[in-house]
Amino acid sequence: MVAAAPAIRCRQIANADVSATVALLARGFPGRGRAFWRRALQRLAEHRPPPGLPQYGYLLESGGEPVGAILLICSTVRAGDGFAARCNLSSWYVVPAFRSYAPLLVSRALAHKDVTYLNVSPAPHTVPIIEAQGFARYCDGLFVAVPMLKDLFGGEPVQVIEAHEHVEVEIDPFEREILRRHAALGCVSLRCVAAGRAYPFVFRPRIVKRIVPCARLIYCRDIGDLVRFAGPIGRYLARRGMPLVIVDANGPVAGLVGVFRGGRMPKYFKGGEQPRLGDLAYTECAVLGV
Repeated sequence: MVAAAPAIRCRQIANADVSATVALLARGFPGRGRAFWRRALQRLAEHRPPPGLPQYGYLLESGGEPVGAILLICSTVRAGDGFAARCNLSSWYVVPAFRSYAPLLVSRALAHKDVTYLNVSPAPHTVPIIEAQGFARYCDGLFVAVPMLKDLFGGEPVQVIEAHEHVEVEIDPFEREILRRHAALGCVSLRCVAAGRAYPFVFRPRIVKRIVPCARLIYCRDIGDLVRFAGPIGRYLARRGMPLVIVDANGPVAGLVGVFRGGRMPKYFKGGEQPRLGDLAYTECAVLGV
């Protein structure tokens, strides 16, 4: 007699599943301990996804036991004159004995309508898989800039103000919330005030190769704004121990001193509008710090 295989099902991760999901992801990503994943799930618990989208992501079960998980960071972003839902697929793992069911987990995560999906940190061996799933590349690499070198002896008058500081200039309420919520996640949230207008910026402090401190650009309205205010922003960050800024790019960024690294951390999307460079708000880069 051959025993029947345990039933396989895929469902949303619930609050009661957090401990099991932490253990599963710690097994799949041994370079990160359970403390990292507990913090990651806690941040997702505090995050507000759009209505109808999951709080944490999806779980694959066999006989009631978790054998796979995928995290989704779902958020509302600006799209043209309105708003749209965006989901960042992050940190998915299936135990080896159940790898043949991994497509079930991913297809369930991709089943929501009217959503733009992002994969901002694909492992090299997964690129053919995500391209087969219909993802298209929108970012080819990274530009490592030294912004403090710009406008050393001139430039327009600019105030660089932290998000919590009061300023008389109006700022869009949606962007004010981006600044506030990302500051709470440990990001550096700034406003550049020039000519009576405020321009928002969010950076994530990073240590590259365990020794090089830098700031990762998470959000700005336009890369042109970063170029325009690169000098004052760069000197502000350098005074805080971050002389380098990492920017998503498809080539060298005109107006900035630095080096383009093609093929480093390419980014993909599926459905909806193509994401613009300079907008990683509410992705794993900001929320999880990866």
